[in-house]
Parts: sequence; structure tokens; C-alpha cells
Amino acid sequence: MNEASPINPMVAASGRQVAAAHARPASDVPATGPVRTGGAAVGSAIGTPVLEVVHLEKVYGARGNVTRALEDVSFTVSRGEFVGIMGASGSGKSTLLNCVSTIDSATSGSVVVNGADVTRMKAAKLAKFRREQLGFIFQDSNLLDTLTARENIALPLTIARVPAREVSVRVEDVAMRLNISAVLDKYPYQMSGGQQQRVAAARALVTDPALIMADEPTGALDSKNARLLLESFETMNRQYQATVLMVTHDSFAASYTNRVLFIRDGKIFTELRRGDSPRRAFFDRIMEVVAMMGGEGSDAL
Repeated sequence: MNEASPINPMVAASGRQVAAAHARPASDVPATGPVRTGGAAVGSAIGTPVLEVVHLEKVYGARGNVTRALEDVSFTVSRGEFVGIMGASGSGKSTLLNCVSTIDSATSGSVVVNGADVTRMKAAKLAKFRREQLGFIFQDSNLLDTLTARENIALPLTIARVPAREVSVRVEDVAMRLNISAVLDKYPYQMSGGQQQRVAAARALVTDPALIMADEPTGALDSKNARLLLESFETMNRQYQATVLMVTHDSFAASYTNRVLFIRDGKIFTELRRGDSPRRAFFDRIMEVVAMMGGEGSDAL
């Protein structure tokens, strides 16, 4: 079943109900899933939580010059989910990803990844946890220019002192699944942007992290390479049961996910679940919520 669960007074229950929900008070909108108003966590219906974000707040500045980048954000992500986070520039979506990924620290609240509260970890332990439990994919692939694709993918395994024979097997396996075997012995400057991003995805996946975080991964790609990368994410999610949290401003990219959280003014505005919907139908529903929020999304399919 397809769901669009209420977080704030507006709900996207289906493509045709978005505008109607916008005009109705929250008390008149039926709850359709595990999502509840009043600061309760947004969560998936089934599965073991890999990520639990509870009453997260991020405040910049002091006294008379305070900016609340995040305000009482709560949600969960279950093992094997592919979740998108959408919002306009300045909405707080990148700040949220930075707090979850331990790149930035929260002002209050908690972030629990695989049972460990990262907001209470000391720096030394946090670095080890980040290396072992988290995978990162950025808008820029961040590959090392002096290493081949094979060596870039193997790097986190080498740092973790995985035996060389196992490293080779794991690199070959992930490269085959993401369709980059042909570029394993090439350097980044010899690859297209899309190939570089898929190598970066393989590097994030090869350590089998609890959570992979992608920050605008298609932002610098043309439509063809963006599609190939997103299909690679689907493969990661389907074949490896990888848990992926992706920040994007692009409705086309978000349509590949299982669920989308919409952020506005530092708060969760609403969410959409794909359910059994075809990607095209899910894209249309995403676009309607984006339009209702006053933003723009990609119209390419």
C-alpha cells in the first residue's frame, strides 16, 4: 500500500489529495501509518532500526543572533531501507545529514546508529566508529588521483587490515555488481564522472557499513550518468540490503528511493512511501509535494 503520512498539517496521501490536505486542519487528516504528529519519530513499518534520530536540534549563533537549523527532528530508518531527504536550500537537510554522519555535532537530541549513540562518543572512538560503520558518497567522488579504481575501492579495507586475498575478492565482487569491472585498473582522470561516482559508491559499500550516506550524489552528473548511478544505488539496496540515506534536491533522484522525508525550516514537513508504486507514479507524487512546498524538482524521467 502507498502511504503519505502526516508530520505537519499537510499530507500527501496520493497525487490528487495533496492540495486538499493542504487546506484541512491536522485533526481532519487521518493517520495512515506509524507516523504521528507532536514530535514522534517517523519510521518504517517493518525491520530493525539501523538509524534512530530522536528530538535532534542544531542551533548556530548565540543570544540575539540564533539560527535553528534543525528543530525537534525525529525519525528512524530500518535495515535495508533506501531513504531520501528532500528540501529547499537552507531547509536543514544537509545539516541533518552532517549530524547523522558525525561530521557535525548536534546541539541536543540523539543519533543512534546500529545501537550506538554517536552523539555521546568521544573523538577517538567516534573516528573508529565512523570508519567501520559508516559509508560516504559525496557530490564530488573524492577519489585519490594517484590510485586506480581498484586501489581506491580497496583503501578502506587496507586501512582496516583486511587480508589481501579477501580484499581482492570483495573489490571484484562489488565492482561486478555495480558494473565497473572494466575501469578497475584506470585512474580517476581516465573515467567519466558517472564512473567515478560508481567507484565512490563501491568504496562506500565494500566495508559493509551499517549505513551509507549520500549527499547530492547526482548533483554534478548529466542525466545519463545520474540514472546509472541511481540504478547502482538500487542494486546496492536490493542485492546487498544496504541501508542508504540520500540527501537530494532532485525529485528524479528521490523517485528511486523507498521513502522520502521532506524538510522545511529545519523540521520534518511530511513523508511519502513508495510502497508498490511504479517509479513514475512515485515521481509524480513527489513532484506534487515539492510544488505544495513551493519548491522545484527535476521534471526529467
